[in-house]
Amino acid sequence: MANFITGLRIVFSVVLLFCPVFSPAFYAWYIAAGVTDMIDGAVARKTGTVSEFGAKLDTTADFVLVVVCLIKLLPVLHVPAWLYIWIAIIAFIKVANIAAGYIRQKEFLSVHSIMNKVTGGLLFVFPLTLSFIDLRYSAAVVCVVATAAAIHEGYLIKTETR
Repeated sequence: MANFITGLRIVFSVVLLFCPVFSPAFYAWYIAAGVTDMIDGAVARKTGTVSEFGAKLDTTADFVLVVVCLIKLLPVLHVPAWLYIWIAIIAFIKVANIAAGYIRQKEFLSVHSIMNKVTGGLLFVFPLTLSFIDLRYSAAVVCVVATAAAIHEGYLIKTETR
């Protein structure tokens, strides 16, 4: 059941591609995708169906939602150059973490830390705040937390032994 809920996030994300940005339909599908992200892990734990596959599917579903949101939002937002640079730095750290995890553990690791969950929550709320919080301020907050989470993730990968 939990993997089905996670799969719905991927489906809902794809549906977002066909919705006008900031329309009621966009917000409805976006929130539905976010709800699946909030409940899939709880369902897996409650039903005793936590699995490595489920964790990887969750990471994949999160990635799909983020990419779809970038595809939909970037063309309509006026994003300053410094923000693109900061996002690129965070992406570089995340890719380095993936590579380091693979080199160290011989598998792609998904780190579900508190910091990553906070970052995910902020990223989820971000599009919902664009109408009343200046993008520069809300994006800076998200980037500060995302940078700290990415660095923390690298630390966990480096120090964790299996």
